[in-house]
Amino acid sequence: MSMWQTLKQEEKTQAEQLAGLLAEADAVVVGIGAGMSAADGFTYIGPRFEAAFPDFIAKYGFLDMLQASLFDFESTEEYWAFQSRFVALNYLDQPVGASYIHLREILETKPYHIITTNADNAFWVADYDRNKVFHIQGEYGLWQCSRHCHDQTYRDDDLIRRMIAEQVNMKIPYDLIPRCPVCDAPFEINKRNAEKGMVESPDFFAQKARYDVFLESHQTGKVLYLEIGIGFTTPQFIKTPFQTRVQQNPQALYVCLNQKHYRLPLPIRERSLTLAEDSAQLLKETHRIYFKGDTPCT
Repeated sequence: MSMWQTLKQEEKTQAEQLAGLLAEADAVVVGIGAGMSAADGFTYIGPRFEAAFPDFIAKYGFLDMLQASLFDFESTEEYWAFQSRFVALNYLDQPVGASYIHLREILETKPYHIITTNADNAFWVADYDRNKVFHIQGEYGLWQCSRHCHDQTYRDDDLIRRMIAEQVNMKIPYDLIPRCPVCDAPFEINKRNAEKGMVESPDFFAQKARYDVFLESHQTGKVLYLEIGIGFTTPQFIKTPFQTRVQQNPQALYVCLNQKHYRLPLPIRERSLTLAEDSAQLLKETHRIYFKGDTPCT
């Protein structure tokens, strides 16, 4: 029988269940994927994509922004014409998402740590503690040597703005191409690629170390592994490790916020819960219940 009291109570809404489980948890490990940003309206398809890249869509027939961001463009000038607009839209100028605010305010009442495959600015614009977020797939606002010749990342927001302002016919001026100070190769976005991987800087390893310390400090007890908006494209980063840790800790619980249902390993099925409501609305209602004190454990 589960030691999570919320799971023993019947006729609870999904928000009541989630608020109760968060209240019960000794610690919370959160894994966040693209579905959470999408629920706040920051999608890679539709009007948001079409308004920003009509020329690239017309030329290449792109169906979505993520597909386009991975494309092998004809030239470095064209690559940065696209990427500069992409970075501004999804990093420099992306507004705060309400779901991130609701989640942050709940998490601040508990020991917590976050791992994310997202590379947008969602955590920073929502004022999360930078020491509690691990970007395992990189960040759109950072650059790396395209040859991966050394393990440092760079950032220059002003140059991104110039690329956008000065590009003509889907190309930036040649002299605006950012280059590696070590080998003079062009820079590229610091985002993990299936073929090349990515540059993992000292800051990346510092993020990883903090996350690993948190996991090691919470191997026992009622640890809630909360997964939000994660599909099955890269299960090795969050989904599989979460499920493995739940299996190793008999007091832990795996909760997945996703409108799709994924197969759960048999050993943890009785300690797993899938909540399929829209995650933005679910987090909003969970926040209301949590701070009203109307949870089973407060």
